[in-house]
Amino acid sequence: MEWISLDTTAQIDNIKQQQGYSLIFKHSTRCSISMMAKRRFELDWEELPGDMPLYFLDLIKHRDISAKIAQDFQVHHESPQMLLIKDGECILDQSHGAISVDEAISVLN
Repeated sequence: MEWISLDTTAQIDNIKQQQGYSLIFKHSTRCSISMMAKRRFELDWEELPGDMPLYFLDLIKHRDISAKIAQDFQVHHESPQMLLIKDGECILDQSHGAISVDEAISVLN
């Protein structure tokens, strides 16, 4: 699996228009907790559906995109944070140690 880099606010608009599931992972490259959460997520991400887009947001570079995510999906900003999106709506919002591929899979089923 590979990350799709979130670099523009237009990508958020596209995610909101997509049918099916998408996942957004918000990551602070300066935070050791965020690094551990990302590493732990990547260890299990092969269990996710192979056709589900996995978006990666570098919060340090793109604070504006993070703000748009919080506003558009009506979630509180956290870092690290994982959002599972279905048909343009956030159906799962996890942060810090709660980030889990298993939890995302349980919501998919």
